Amino acid sequence: MLITCRYRACFLFPAGDLKPTNKNKQTMKTRIITLTLLLLAAQIAIAQPAERRISRKEYIDMWKEEAVKQMLETGIPASITLAQGILESGSGNSTLARYANNHFGIKCHMGWTGETFIQDDDAKNECFRKYEEAEESFKDHSDFLKSRSRYAFLFQLSTTDYKAWANGLKKAGYAPN
Repeated sequence: MLITCRYRACFLFPAGDLKPTNKNKQTMKTRIITLTLLLLAAQIAIAQPAERRISRKEYIDMWKEEAVKQMLETGIPASITLAQGILESGSGNSTLARYANNHFGIKCHMGWTGETFIQDDDAKNECFRKYEEAEESFKDHSDFLKSRSRYAFLFQLSTTDYKAWANGLKKAGYAPN
């Protein structure tokens, strides 16, 4: 075999044929294309698969028991907790939910001493709470609503009146966007 390089391209020829011909050039192009396709196929084969997204139904099935638990402990309707979790975390698919177990976008605020997760939100590099387990996020969400005076009027509503709760949260200024 003989390698000949001309015009920034190298060609491989059988030893007996010293002149590059159109047929040899075409064979080389075919080999290069084949090799390129093989390398791409190999890269695709070993690439990490994309993380599977959770559907809204799967999210509800996964977290309904925790939402009911929080309802029984705090009086916040399970449907409201689930709806806020779905909206805030994109059904558990957001970066914050996946890597910080924070399903409600709860920021660090003053006095937070736990782990943190930095992410751009309304401003660049905002501090969010990071939880060991997502259940902690659900409890923290309940505690947040229970401890803020602007939400106090909601706890006079029935846990079955999700429409009044949703309207009341909006009126109180919860997550306006």
